[in-house]
Amino acid sequence: MEHGPGLIEEQAEYISRHQLPSGAIPWYEDGVTDPWDHVECAIALDLTGRFDQAVRAYQWLVEKQNADGSWYSTYLDEDPEDRTRDPNYSSYIAKGAWYHYGLTGDRDFLRRLWPAVEKGVGFALSLQQPTGEVYCVCDPAGKAWPGAILGSSCCIWQSLQSAVKIAETLQEDGRPWREAGHRLLRALREHPELFDKYGENKQGFATNWYYPVLTGVVEGEAARRLILDQWDTYVVEMWGCRCVSSAPWVTVAETTELIMTLCRMGQLDRARLLLEWMLRMKDGSGGFQTGIKLPEMIVWPEEKNTWTSAGVIMAAMAYAKVEAAHAR
Repeated sequence: MEHGPGLIEEQAEYISRHQLPSGAIPWYEDGVTDPWDHVECAIALDLTGRFDQAVRAYQWLVEKQNADGSWYSTYLDEDPEDRTRDPNYSSYIAKGAWYHYGLTGDRDFLRRLWPAVEKGVGFALSLQQPTGEVYCVCDPAGKAWPGAILGSSCCIWQSLQSAVKIAETLQEDGRPWREAGHRLLRALREHPELFDKYGENKQGFATNWYYPVLTGVVEGEAARRLILDQWDTYVVEMWGCRCVSSAPWVTVAETTELIMTLCRMGQLDRARLLLEWMLRMKDGSGGFQTGIKLPEMIVWPEEKNTWTSAGVIMAAMAYAKVEAAHAR
């Protein structure tokens, strides 16, 4: 299979050549940059040894951070485009910073990024409710929408785990973040009704299916049942994972995240199948198509996103790591 070092390097190069002089990594040429996918690309750059470019990406985040610790949802040509603010976006910098430190051991980098991490996590937790859930977004006027989303809440919980590790490494006080994480985890595991006020679970977004397992919120036999019981709902034979269960649109990004989920579970045979199917979406330009509508076989949209390439890198490396461990 062509999912080894050659594919990984090609995808890293695809991301690299889209990075702007400012450090921003837009979705595609002349496209928007959003902070969450920007961090996803920075993690992919770090995983492939492009540490200087990753540092530039994080410096861009530092420069764009709002006074309240948030970032706007999207930027175009360095200026805000969508001024809503998402706590998942603001906390994800902790996950990225911890990855960079784990791969480089650069404590000075961690210290330089600490104020941005602290403020970003602070913004996210400013939206946490007494029952543990974190409201999903603030509108441009600063009003929080009164509801939490399962997939993004799982990501916030995972980011909090990284934030606590950063605090401990720098001998800062991470206890409030640990306690907030406990409250969020309890809500996720014991009160699913708190995470569906918008009906997103009923709409069948794939991220609400596998993110609880990918992030470690659901583990063990419960994770196995969750993934396998809904496999046929989300997975299209020979193609990959749907973005939404009710729509015939298979996307590479969701497929890569499902591969990582399967690797976490030790389900290597299923992960290998998805990797093989995913390669059919590789484009001659070096990137991957975003998705395909079936059965019409309509590729949509036409743009090849940098964050799709980041997902491909993460999935291929996760599979290679688990495969090597099983071979010992």
